[in-house]
Amino acid sequence: MNKTVVIFKRFERFWHWGQAALVLLLIVTGLELHGTIDLLGFGKSSHFHHFAGFIWAALVVLIFTWVFTTGEWKQFVPDMKGIDGVLRFYLYGVFVGEPHPHHMSPENKFNPLQRMAYLGVLFVLIPLQIVTGLIFFFFPELRAAGFIDHIGTVAVIHTFCAYSVIAFLVVHLYLITLGQKLSSHMKAMLSGKE
Repeated sequence: MNKTVVIFKRFERFWHWGQAALVLLLIVTGLELHGTIDLLGFGKSSHFHHFAGFIWAALVVLIFTWVFTTGEWKQFVPDMKGIDGVLRFYLYGVFVGEPHPHHMSPENKFNPLQRMAYLGVLFVLIPLQIVTGLIFFFFPELRAAGFIDHIGTVAVIHTFCAYSVIAFLVVHLYLITLGQKLSSHMKAMLSGKE
C-alpha cells in the first residue's frame, strides 16, 4: 500500500509558481529589450521588466527568509550519497524504463544532482541576476555617486545569467516529464503530495 505524504509545503509551491511566472515575464520582456522579439514595444517591456524584477527580488528575500528560518536550507546541501545511481539513471536507466533510484521524502526532497543544481541556481545564479539587474536599474544614481563608471561588464553578467536561467528552465521542464507518468512530477508541485 502506497502512502501519500506532503513533500512540498504550501509556501514552497507558492514561491515555485510565483518565480515561474515572474521568470517567464522577465525572459519575454528581456528578449524584447534586446531586440530579439517584438511583442509589447520597448517602453512597455521595460516597465514590465523592472516591475517583475523588483517583485522577484522581494520574493527571493521571502524565499531566503523561509528557507533559513525553517531549516529547509538542509535540502540544498550537496550530498554525494547515491549520485552514481542517479547518474546511471539519467544516462541509461531512463531510456530503458528503470525506476528512479531516489525516492522523495519531506526530509530528502532532492536527489544529489538536484541538490547541486538548485544550490547553484537559488543561491548563486538568481542572486547574481537580481544584483546585476538592480545595478542596471540604479546605474545613473550609482554613476553619479561615483560607484561605477561603465555598465558593460554588468550587462554581460546579467545577460549570461539570463541565458543560464533559460537553459535551466529548458532542462527543468524536460526532467519533470521523466516520472512514471508524464504528469507525475508536476503533480507533486501542484498538490504538494507524493
